[in-house]
Amino acid sequence: MTVPTTRNTSRALLVPRQRAATDDGRWPDVARLPRSSRARTVATRLILCKAFARLPLRIQLGKTAPTGNGPLLRVLDPQAFFQRIGADGLVGFGESYMAGEWDADDLVGVLTVLAAHVDDLVPRPLRRLRGLWVRRRPAAQRNTVAGARDNIRRHYDLSNDLFALFLDPTMTYSSAVFPAFPAASKTFAAAQHRKIDRLLDLAGVGPETRLLEIGTGWGELALRAAARGARVTTVTLSAEQRRLAQCRLQEAGVADRVTVELCDYRHVGGTYDAVVSVEMLEAVGADYWPVYFATLRERLAPGGRIALQTITMPHERMLATGKTHTWISKYIFPGGLIPSMTAIEQESARAGLHIAANDGYGEHYAETLRLWRERFQQEAERVDALGFDAVFRRMWELYLAYSEAGFRARYLDVRQLLLTANTTTQREAR
Repeated sequence: MTVPTTRNTSRALLVPRQRAATDDGRWPDVARLPRSSRARTVATRLILCKAFARLPLRIQLGKTAPTGNGPLLRVLDPQAFFQRIGADGLVGFGESYMAGEWDADDLVGVLTVLAAHVDDLVPRPLRRLRGLWVRRRPAAQRNTVAGARDNIRRHYDLSNDLFALFLDPTMTYSSAVFPAFPAASKTFAAAQHRKIDRLLDLAGVGPETRLLEIGTGWGELALRAAARGARVTTVTLSAEQRRLAQCRLQEAGVADRVTVELCDYRHVGGTYDAVVSVEMLEAVGADYWPVYFATLRERLAPGGRIALQTITMPHERMLATGKTHTWISKYIFPGGLIPSMTAIEQESARAGLHIAANDGYGEHYAETLRLWRERFQQEAERVDALGFDAVFRRMWELYLAYSEAGFRARYLDVRQLLLTANTTTQREAR
């Protein structure tokens, strides 16, 4: 199991407080409260209580009666809750949930309200001071060739068995496209195939197509492309994913048409008729987006097509959070950053690529995440049996609910894009 990164204690000293139910070695920043002045904690409480009162939320602090209207946020340990947030902002908010200091019967409902009003939680004058207390992303999380390998392993090499507990039978870890809402579990695999087939159609994949897939996952897209008669090269940095993908391809009888390489996208050679990459851009990191899009262009044969699926967020929010250390970057996706469509348009154009099609369907991702979350919660005992403790389960539940809420609040979207070579740029270059 991955051990979370320990906080740089030179910036936030820890007080000697440890919870009996939390492994201090595995979860140091959950087991102990960060040091924060009483004035800062009191100010945080005043600011947030005033903000909460304006939101469609019910709030219960300790044993007091709930106030407000809407889904209920129960703060079981107000002192710890406000101290963590005062010291570490949204990172502290997440760690407080992991520690069991707050809870909600409708976790997605509470988080959806907060996501929809994220800019209203802190008074405008104080937002200008954000840089004084938010943490910068650790240099170790930069997606250099070595850093990207470590970042991917921290998430995707947790355990194939863990992912199998909550993903659908296709082992697809990206948004499905459902025929109707609410999405039903029995339609999950077919909805994932619908998404994959739309991407393969977008890229023009058919018999003898030379296809490059950047980001293998557990092999379902490569399998379906090979079933169409394509010749597939797919690359991943996850040894666990590669091992299972190879087994699945062998069992499906298409291993002779697919090469699964443990390889960084920057090291891929050759040219291909089609390139497909599903929710990989989010893991690249802004510093390396120019390299990523240049690689897509370089690997594309004349007349080729690129199909991307990517999560997006508003450009202003991307700029505000791009260099900060968030709860997601600390515990879930180190080194990752969700791009905006503005950033994608700019980076693809610089690489000589044109966005020829752009289709968004965020509501489908919300339903995908709901099904994952429900399955994960149903499998709590089996998660425990794999060696993951209660703090990990609360962390993962928050991650899935937090992500679902982002799509339900339309703070996040997911898009399928068709990119082609910009022939105008090519002619001008000649």
